[in-house]
Amino acid sequence: MSSGKLWGVGLGPGDPELVTVKAARVIAEADVIAFHSARHGRSISRGIAAPYMRTGQIEEHLIYPVTTETTDHPGGYQGAIDEFYEQAAERLATHLAVGRSVALLAAGDPLFYSSYMHMHRRLADRFEAEIIPGITSVSAASAALGTPLVEGEQVLTVLPGTMPTDELTRRLRDTDAAAIMKLGRTYPGVRRALSDSGRLADAYYIERASSARERVLAADEVDDADVPYFSITLVPGPQPTTALPLANSVQVRQPAVGTTATPIANAWSNRTIDASNESAADRTVVPVPQQTSPLSLPNPVRNQHSSADTAAIPVTNAGSIGISAESAADVRLANPEPDPHRSVQQAYAELARVDPRDAGGPGEVVVVGLGPGSPDWTTPEVERALAEATDLVGYTTYINRVPSRPGQRRHASDNRVESERAAMALDLAKHGAKVVVVSSGDPGVFAMAAAVLEESADPQWQGVPVRVLPGLTAANAVASRVGAPLGHDYAMISLSDRLKPWEVVAQRLSAVAAADMAIAIYNPASSQRTWQVAAMREVLLEHRKPDTPVVLARDVGGPTESVRVVTLAELDPAEVDMRTLLIIGASTTAVIESDQGTRVYTSRRYQR
Repeated sequence: MSSGKLWGVGLGPGDPELVTVKAARVIAEADVIAFHSARHGRSISRGIAAPYMRTGQIEEHLIYPVTTETTDHPGGYQGAIDEFYEQAAERLATHLAVGRSVALLAAGDPLFYSSYMHMHRRLADRFEAEIIPGITSVSAASAALGTPLVEGEQVLTVLPGTMPTDELTRRLRDTDAAAIMKLGRTYPGVRRALSDSGRLADAYYIERASSARERVLAADEVDDADVPYFSITLVPGPQPTTALPLANSVQVRQPAVGTTATPIANAWSNRTIDASNESAADRTVVPVPQQTSPLSLPNPVRNQHSSADTAAIPVTNAGSIGISAESAADVRLANPEPDPHRSVQQAYAELARVDPRDAGGPGEVVVVGLGPGSPDWTTPEVERALAEATDLVGYTTYINRVPSRPGQRRHASDNRVESERAAMALDLAKHGAKVVVVSSGDPGVFAMAAAVLEESADPQWQGVPVRVLPGLTAANAVASRVGAPLGHDYAMISLSDRLKPWEVVAQRLSAVAAADMAIAIYNPASSQRTWQVAAMREVLLEHRKPDTPVVLARDVGGPTESVRVVTLAELDPAEVDMRTLLIIGASTTAVIESDQGTRVYTSRRYQR
């Protein structure tokens, strides 16, 4: 089997219309779409690329473990980031090794202050890789400013705002023109360097260039506390000879020539692409409507008869947040003949729909459990809620279990951001959306119901209705496969020490074992947490006999289901992972062999 190809796809500065024709084609054709985001789960790159993606593409959401926060990683910030890049590269290598093409999205240009380069260094020596250049934020900011950046023999210097102020000052003095990147919290130092170098009066601040919230200000008029990461300061070489579009408020981009200033035609330009480093108070989540039918954009090079001449650019699951599509094998592109008379603006206008939240109607949050694995275990009540939802929010793996529906937005995120996920769901509902928060199993058992209700207690969510719909628990599903090991009193304990210390886990294991109850063990292990199963076994053996029955079940209801019964002494931690659930028997738990295989039950009568 031949390996897949890695594409480093430059997306440009933010406006999806600034994505190149080649980048749009590669995004549409790739088997896997990979993108980065901070821990809140929203990906700017994913939002830009959304109009060019298609149903059925696998998505790899690469979430930074740290951005500007502190970390307890032994190697500090750099150690945490290096480990993340290594793990992310191996995730992509898994797809490439089996022949899948991977499009790794990069805002701006892939080799210009981009995360793509870290993946390229780790993968390009093993797999074929090609880079598609993109328009940089420097070019977009210069266009927004509307004045030449450099001319003739002038020298342009690109500087990171994270540079020490003294060094930044020196370099600003020594150059004809400058572009200062990576602003955000560094802006006070940048302003001081501009002032000390005598360049402040000639400097301009451009925020979110090419997006709907673009702003252009004189650099000395900017509020230091109101500078997002996705902003840039320019010091043009030539003196401006025309009026500059300076403003003290957000500039709403006007419709392109040839479009009509109606709500539908303006639907794209009113969308927001959020900066990943903004504070929670500044975040405005405004997803783009979903479109499931292929959309063929006009091709300016039709007479060259390239493969792009007639290829449709499908649109699906568009949004400003990292949104997950169904993972599936080979899905062929639809290929209708595009209309050469239709403009790109008209194509986007056809894509746009009225956002149900714009109507100002009441929204709500419904937290549901899909049940474990099999769709047969999802209740009709939950299926109705999923069908009626405008937005789905949840962990990527669980969102992928829900069939895509036209017009429904899907907001997927990492499994470690429960509170952020809950806040996003409540914010969507506050603005009128009917939101379903998706959990596996039952939402009240080590799942999202508690996180949503805890967050909903914040006064800002007062008046947002929250409902919880039950689901079949993993423990009950596993129990049914072998009989009735939970037939009497039992406890459910999660071995994860991410939200509580291991000392608490061990105390609870010991207490329940001493009380002689059966125990359902959730989250027994993960790729980062492998020692707890052995530690659990030692704690339990202080109270239970070595021949105590243990049900070891993995992926119950899924395509790789396996269920075995072993003894506590035989339990091998190497056979346990995050998709495993364990049931530890009590002293009254019995094992019998039958025509249907091994059966396990815990008697309703208690006689020790």
